[in-house]
Amino acid sequence: MTTPTPHLAAVPNTAPRIETAYVPAPEGAPADAPRVFAVVAAVMADAMPVGKDQRNQQQNYNFRGIDDVMSAMAGPMRRHGLFILPSIAEHRQERDGKMTRTLITMRYRIYGPAGDCLLADVPGEAFDFADKATNKAQSAALKYLLFTLFMLPVDARSIDDGDRHHPEPPAEQAQRQQRRGGNQQRGRQQGEGGQQPRRSNRAESGPWEQEPPQQQRPPRRDFLAEARQAPNRAAFDKVRAAAVKAGAPADYLDQLDAIARDKEQAGQKSQQGKQPPAEQQQGTAPQQGEQAAPPSSVDRAATLAAMYAAAAEAGVADRAEADQLFTSRHNVTPAEATLEQLREMRTDLLDAAKGAAA
Repeated sequence: MTTPTPHLAAVPNTAPRIETAYVPAPEGAPADAPRVFAVVAAVMADAMPVGKDQRNQQQNYNFRGIDDVMSAMAGPMRRHGLFILPSIAEHRQERDGKMTRTLITMRYRIYGPAGDCLLADVPGEAFDFADKATNKAQSAALKYLLFTLFMLPVDARSIDDGDRHHPEPPAEQAQRQQRRGGNQQRGRQQGEGGQQPRRSNRAESGPWEQEPPQQQRPPRRDFLAEARQAPNRAAFDKVRAAAVKAGAPADYLDQLDAIARDKEQAGQKSQQGKQPPAEQQQGTAPQQGEQAAPPSSVDRAATLAAMYAAAAEAGVADRAEADQLFTSRHNVTPAEATLEQLREMRTDLLDAAKGAAA
């Protein structure tokens, strides 16, 4: 009687290692159920490109966010019965100045409909000013697992054309266009018969940005352009509500909110520039025995906006998270804090951002 050979022997190492890269389907699994290798290939065929639409203002580069990647992969994975089970194989944290540095090794089990799975170890690293370093490291590891496992391209050209170094011959180009026309015709026939046509390999834009398939439908709205042209906050709120009704995702709504914040900060700077110099203002210097006038609402709003901008540079983009961080340090909310406390917090956050970028 022979002893079965393991699929992949473990490599001796001080760090935790998986003993097998593939776990077969359990006994009793349907023989006709597709195995995980075939399912991964099917998900790759339906994967949508994920563009570098996010912007790191501090270090001046574009990147693909984890929310965009998960939104692109959720549909194909559900359709083909593929899911991923994460666990932390290794975790280490250390203080680096005012920041917390986290190094983890995530272990992912990619399951197919038959119950068999692939195992993959992916490293993750992140810095954070508060307690979110582990969360950021897990997000980074998951993002690059999806990138490498499903080979997610940046745009649709990477799916159809690959890395071509020469023009396509006219005959081959004509055959490709003919095949595409036949596929589109079959898709329309299936749609008329009550069945939903299968998505093509080329990525499709969302309902808030794609062209209407029929001419009688109204033209699509450019909510980003409307938000930039909105004369006031009420007009912007109407544009945002229309985008929500049209089904815009969270990252698109974040772009709208960013436009509103930029316009608000620009308005505050404009108001500050119209104020007369201190020596021209009457009564600005308090006499002996008089109390100094409290800071104006414009000064407070500008200082608060500068503190939030510094928090975003330090990796704390969510305002609720920034408020919680401020309250834990000064025992008051940012709305109740003094200008000195807001400026002190802004300085600390900028120092933390510089330390992370170094």
